[in-house]
Amino acid sequence: MFLQTWLLPIAILVTTTVLAFPLSRYLSWIMNGEYKPAGLFSWFEERLDSGPQNWKQYTASMLIFNTALFVFGFAVLWLQPWMPLNGDGKGMLAPTTIFHTVISFMTNTDLQHYSGDVAFSNFSQIFFGLTNFFLSASIGFCGLTAIIRAFRSDKHVGNFFVDMWRVVAYMFIPISLMVGVVFLQQGCPMTFRSSYHVATLESGAMGLDSNNQPKTQAIVEGPLAAFIPMKQLGTNGGGFYGMNSAHPYENPTALTNFLSCVAMMMFPFALVMMFGRMLKRFNHSLVIFSVMMVLMIGTIVWAVYYDTLKPNPGLTAHPIAQSYEIPSASAPGGKRTVTLPTVAGLPVDQHLGNLEGKEMRFGTSAGSTFAALTVDVTDGAVNCEHDSLNPIAALSPMVGMWLNCIYGGKGVGMINMLLYVIIGIFVAGQMVGRTPEYLGKKIGTREVKLAVISLLIHPLMILFPTGLFAATDWGMKAVSNPGAHGFSQIFYQFSSASANNGSAFDGLGVSWGLLNNSGAAVMAKAWDIATGLVIIISRFIPIIAPIAMAGYLGAKKTAPFGLGTLRDDTTTFGCLLVATILIIGALLFLPIAALGPFAEHLGPIPFGG
Repeated sequence: MFLQTWLLPIAILVTTTVLAFPLSRYLSWIMNGEYKPAGLFSWFEERLDSGPQNWKQYTASMLIFNTALFVFGFAVLWLQPWMPLNGDGKGMLAPTTIFHTVISFMTNTDLQHYSGDVAFSNFSQIFFGLTNFFLSASIGFCGLTAIIRAFRSDKHVGNFFVDMWRVVAYMFIPISLMVGVVFLQQGCPMTFRSSYHVATLESGAMGLDSNNQPKTQAIVEGPLAAFIPMKQLGTNGGGFYGMNSAHPYENPTALTNFLSCVAMMMFPFALVMMFGRMLKRFNHSLVIFSVMMVLMIGTIVWAVYYDTLKPNPGLTAHPIAQSYEIPSASAPGGKRTVTLPTVAGLPVDQHLGNLEGKEMRFGTSAGSTFAALTVDVTDGAVNCEHDSLNPIAALSPMVGMWLNCIYGGKGVGMINMLLYVIIGIFVAGQMVGRTPEYLGKKIGTREVKLAVISLLIHPLMILFPTGLFAATDWGMKAVSNPGAHGFSQIFYQFSSASANNGSAFDGLGVSWGLLNNSGAAVMAKAWDIATGLVIIISRFIPIIAPIAMAGYLGAKKTAPFGLGTLRDDTTTFGCLLVATILIIGALLFLPIAALGPFAEHLGPIPFGG
């Protein structure tokens, strides 16, 4: 049982860590400009290089590029009905769905309020989805690189467009090609045909047509072997199918499942080490890497223990009737007693844990492991239904999104961790009565303010809209479950949007889909607009503010190292960083956790007893 449960997560962590060391060296070599491009590559770089940029120019270029990406994406989806590679005649998406989807993909979030196999043509999957997989995945990477150069007190922070080229051409394309070959060999489809219509094994299973003949089954296909590698390597997570990595075409075998996990973790792991290599403070980056690893192991163990090793309480018996009091304005004394009936257990063998909503081809712990990893690195792909996780196990992906610094996405996770580093060093400096320093530079009020602004945007973009939607029909008419679980569905969606993650509690009714969809969710418009705004605010402020912070900090003179200087490459510093992250996280999100997963776990039925 131990091997079945724990071998997969251990193998994934060990493999990715081993790969991260040489990959980080390669990333540092590329982003430091130490390579010599030849031929066509050199020509492209010369055309893209508009000259050195300071942090303000770099940030402006990033925003201009994203504006162009938004316009391009909106045009592709709007024109879908008239574009080629649309053999099934897919129509236009609803306007708010286009708005939400374009923002979601251009920000590397890929939160989907639609099912890709139903709403997207192959043209949209390639020119909208796959294009954004490469380009949006590079933004955080470039942002971290600019911050590193600012911390080094370089005269300029590089050129945004050259950095984008380097990331896409020298990192994403070659590695995605190698991963794509493996997926293709493992049975991942690669075709431009939209669908195949085949007879079902059981004749008439799909019903009868107007001529009283058995209908065929439509099997949607497309260029999956090209689509999936960058979906994972770029921590994009947007699925070609609604079932994402639980679909056998997106994830055909146990090897592709393992490779999917390693692929989505490779760059987040390596970028932490790249940070240390480019600053020539590798031991400092190893301490940060270790802190992230401790937090990641914690989320994995929590998810696996409370989901794979525990039964689903909703299927177990509750033989003893209980009663509890609830507030009631009409009852005497302001309280009303509710008596719970005895609940009979279902005849389900649960010795393998909670199997509801799980893809069992990869083993019992594969779903809960994937659930923890995909939020820790802000990928958002799923191979199990997060809505079906045991309530207390679902806390693991939620915590991963709330902290938003356990490796995180490419560059963005490390940027978020730097905010905790600055806050932790500032607090430690105040405790010993010494001006705090980081990388030999004095941390002043401006740097702390920018760090706090970046840090607080995330909880504000989760808690405020959650409260608003939980108190109105926008949320109450969208949830599929009453009480604590319905509340969890609401704040999970906003947590995913604010963390730029993309995973979801899929019981929430948020999909409009195609414009002519007669079964559109009642509150789809409100959810499209609200989460779209949350996504874009939570994407750019936590990137822009840290770049500014690094720019101001890097411009300061280097202070001499003294006896009172807090070393950033020690176990003590690692403990300080862990404490800072957990204390801030608990202060910000413990109340909402108590109202959601904890309340659902403790009862009443079906999760009491």
